[in-house]
Amino acid sequence: MKQYDIAAFVWPSYTGDEPRTRIFWPDGIGEWQTVRDMKDKVYPGCTWPRSPLWGYVNEADSAVMEKQIECAKSYGVNTFIYDWYWYDNRPFLENCLNDGFLKARNNKEMRFYLMWANHNATYLWDKRNSADLSTVVWSGVITPDMFDYICRRTIKRYFSRENYYLIDGCPVYMIFDPHNFIRCFGTTQACRAAIEKFRSQVKAAGFPDLHLQFVHWNYQNYDWLPDDDENKGATKQQIYAYLGVDSVTNYNWGGSVDFDGDYGALTKEYMNHLEQFAKSDSVAYYPNLSLGWDNNVRFIDYVPGVVTGNTPGRVLEACRLLKEFTDTGIQNGTLRAPLITVNSWNEWTETSYLEPDDLYGYGYLEAIRDTFLKTDE
Repeated sequence: MKQYDIAAFVWPSYTGDEPRTRIFWPDGIGEWQTVRDMKDKVYPGCTWPRSPLWGYVNEADSAVMEKQIECAKSYGVNTFIYDWYWYDNRPFLENCLNDGFLKARNNKEMRFYLMWANHNATYLWDKRNSADLSTVVWSGVITPDMFDYICRRTIKRYFSRENYYLIDGCPVYMIFDPHNFIRCFGTTQACRAAIEKFRSQVKAAGFPDLHLQFVHWNYQNYDWLPDDDENKGATKQQIYAYLGVDSVTNYNWGGSVDFDGDYGALTKEYMNHLEQFAKSDSVAYYPNLSLGWDNNVRFIDYVPGVVTGNTPGRVLEACRLLKEFTDTGIQNGTLRAPLITVNSWNEWTETSYLEPDDLYGYGYLEAIRDTFLKTDE
């Protein structure tokens, strides 16, 4: 039987243990507050209210995570990608990883890696003030010295763990916002030097190298780079090559297609995007499975952009297509690992999660299991 690395993103907001979450969710249960309060809102494609079958659990509790790890593994999800934040010179929401996952007695049965979610923090997380998304609460741009500190801290705390996810023996480190990442250093030249230093630190820790992974945003361009940047106006592929990016993936399909409308049509559009990118002979592109999109939970007024028809049966078909794409990539050598990222384990407020609810039950997890575990190949 073929083995696949099914890696689901974890949004670590479903806890009240982090004191700074209270400025967004004052009830002390993290963003469960927003999920719980989503009632009496009607708009085209609305499937709310929904409720978690496991309840509004604290995902920074190791006992909770032990049960979630057991469930995930039984359905074929064998890797968690933790959204990891650093704001105001310190970590944010890290306790879901440190106190929940890593203290779970069975955590070594599940691999994990980090995605530095280096976007700006706005009032998107505060439904009371979400009409104002221009105000930056915390910037995702840090200093070069702080990045160096983060690199050393990450190697020591996380890369050193035996269940950290590796490709070809190299720890995988994902960056959400390539633009903010470059802004940390001013130019792509300085950014490349920082990456090379990170690689040297990883090698000094005993690894062959770092596997640097970017989140791919099809609509982004690099015309904004400063005039003294030798890559001003470069294409995304040129930036990936210059910085030495090892692979890309998506956080969700919205990074590559207009993620609005019928799920079946969007599946075809996303698969076409993957195949066209693969033909460009550029950086390795690990495919993503997205379960849907609707973030009206976070807003008082209706916000356009809702995926419809994303039933478990439709998701099962998307899984089949992504499996075929991955098998082809492994066979022709463009993909070094059978990795498929999934949005997500628990993005409830974006209506894209594997955790069971009162609408589809375990249906999405069953689609994963039936595609990637129940195979005679």
